[in-house]
Amino acid sequence: MINIRPAVKSDEAALGRLGAALMRQHHASDPRRFILTDRPEAGYGRFLVSQLTDPDYVVLVAEHSSEIVGYVFAGIEPTSWRDLRGPCGFIHDVYVHERARRQGTGRELVNAAIAWVQSKGMSQVVLWSKSGNDAAQRLFGKRGFRETMIEMTLDREPSEPRD
Repeated sequence: MINIRPAVKSDEAALGRLGAALMRQHHASDPRRFILTDRPEAGYGRFLVSQLTDPDYVVLVAEHSSEIVGYVFAGIEPTSWRDLRGPCGFIHDVYVHERARRQGTGRELVNAAIAWVQSKGMSQVVLWSKSGNDAAQRLFGKRGFRETMIEMTLDREPSEPRD
């Protein structure tokens, strides 16, 4: 049984481990695009708990047998002329530990984030998903998300040409 609840300060170490795992996963897939800092557990955990008192952000955790196995970080974003969109909810992070995947944990976290965004009066939720993360994109698609943008990155040092 998965329990979704608001994160609290004492969750910092667990959030740090999960956030660092997300950071490592992204960095491993494209080290030129995604950063990996020294001691990401400390930095990510500190960052996530720093958001707990901001009413425009939420950090929720998924617990299984009193162990935190996932989290979602979402916020309310104002109109963005840069992004050509109105005010919306934005799901910044969703991460579920490998041993808790394919059990509905990610779905429950996403649903809880959407419910929180809607409780703030927002009718639109936006998120970004890492290229190649097919499992996450299937989860988001089943929930009704649709593709709207594709990020492309140009590095100073050229990558191998693609046909």
